[in-house]
Amino acid sequence: MTGNKPGKNQIEQFLTFQLAGEAYGVEILKVQEIRGWEAARVIPGAPDFIKGILNLRGAVVPIVDLRERFSLAHSEYSAKTVVIVLCVEHDSSSFVMGIVADAVSDVLDINGEDIKKTPHFGAKINTDYIRGLHVYKGKMIMLLDVDKLLNPDEVGNIDNLG
Repeated sequence: MTGNKPGKNQIEQFLTFQLAGEAYGVEILKVQEIRGWEAARVIPGAPDFIKGILNLRGAVVPIVDLRERFSLAHSEYSAKTVVIVLCVEHDSSSFVMGIVADAVSDVLDINGEDIKKTPHFGAKINTDYIRGLHVYKGKMIMLLDVDKLLNPDEVGNIDNLG
């Protein structure tokens, strides 16, 4: 879907989830599955936000804690903690990764014209991974561009670790 974003009046579905009391959303078409939290195999030397890898039906999947990726306060994982497994496109190839979320909320139908542009915060704050913002029931939902959440170079060659 790279370079093939929907138009302004097209409806898209987003899976919404909670992270540190705030609402986030990802395109439902990028979601492969939602799993309960399970401990991941640690990757020595990986950035702190990469919790490790899981073997999901033969595929080695890096697990990213978005709280740490976004520099939010750490929270202990609970029975509500989930891993959202996503298909990510990067440089005309694709790979699978999981993101840790506090809880899954809803699937929303959002009209493209209702997605607000991401404000510019200057060069010191990276907003490349934010696709836009949407207001739903008086709450702001940050819509993420999953293709920009993790650069495969950040975890090295994970395929040899499984």
